[in-house]
Amino acid sequence: MTYVQPNEDQILAVDGIRKFLQNEIKPIAREYQDRFIPRNVMQQITEGIAEFGMPGAAVPQEYGGLGLGYVTQGMLFEEIVACSVDIGLAVMINSGGAEFMAESAPAHLREKYLPGLLAGKIFSSFGISEPDVGSNVADIKTRAVRDGDHFVINGEKTWISNGHYSDYIICTSRTGEKELSHILVDRVENGYESRNIDKIAMNSQSTAQIFFTDSRVPVTNVMGAEGAGLKNTMKVFEKARAHVGMLSVGLMRAALEESIRYAQERKQFGKPIAAHQLVAAKLAEMATMLDASRLMCFRAFSLIDAGVRCDLQSSMAKWYATEAAVKVCRDAVQLHGGNGLTKEFEVERLAREAIVIPIPDGTTEIQKLVIARGLTGISAIV
Repeated sequence: MTYVQPNEDQILAVDGIRKFLQNEIKPIAREYQDRFIPRNVMQQITEGIAEFGMPGAAVPQEYGGLGLGYVTQGMLFEEIVACSVDIGLAVMINSGGAEFMAESAPAHLREKYLPGLLAGKIFSSFGISEPDVGSNVADIKTRAVRDGDHFVINGEKTWISNGHYSDYIICTSRTGEKELSHILVDRVENGYESRNIDKIAMNSQSTAQIFFTDSRVPVTNVMGAEGAGLKNTMKVFEKARAHVGMLSVGLMRAALEESIRYAQERKQFGKPIAAHQLVAAKLAEMATMLDASRLMCFRAFSLIDAGVRCDLQSSMAKWYATEAAVKVCRDAVQLHGGNGLTKEFEVERLAREAIVIPIPDGTTEIQKLVIARGLTGISAIV
């Protein structure tokens, strides 16, 4: 259950994917900086990354994954995000989709979709948020009405990562007055439309609106028990929040590495700026916040590996790491001075990306309410 010191196998796995990312993927990420990566290009990227164990690191071997667990997956994921947040987010959603497929899908869906997902050839997405529904999942309005052996689905989802790339979406739908269910909707076979959302940052990957208009889906496409959608969504959030925390870790690491390099090379008043006390202190603070965030995420991953529910610890990791990323990346810009405002230096982009991260999978404010509920047993959410 340790998460402090990586073992030899983990070190080798991380070293291998790091070299691949720097040599093969980083140039592509730079080419498409602030530009949408087309589906065919993103697929080439995810197929390459799949050779190094993502998105199947935590998927059990019996389902075609590597069975390495979430701690090891977290280590690999950090490397991807340190290379590119956009690409890391696409891989993160596919990882969550693969794990949910292994855990909750009936055999015929696993056999149909999981091999391609693990190979990086197809894309998954989760349809939870709606225009009027964010963290209040119980209020979802998208409806799946039973019609014989099929559901007919109508509704709209928004802020869906991988939405425009997706070959299928796991749609959280209302299947009864008080029941929610997860239903796999295939883009080609069942039909849905997607439209990308332009944002302050992270536009190289797909964040989209999804529209269902009389999408006709077999009842056998239900994932998990019918009516268990709310409970299963909470389990999805538990893992997702730890991964968003790790997304922030990779982002901070990239900002810190850029800042260290710049502080060593940039000279003011006759010496490198790293020799100035206030700059040195800033670097120390950035490194400490990064390390604390990483440890909090690994604690959550360790508990998941041990089969222990960790909603509280995952929310702590998500809250602290995402807000730490905002400060660390902001400080990286400050350390670069005027150069930090230009697109020639990566910290400008990293700061914009950091602003986004505290919002998905429950805002910082929601995380605090989840933590407080875990501490007191009393919900402050009305």
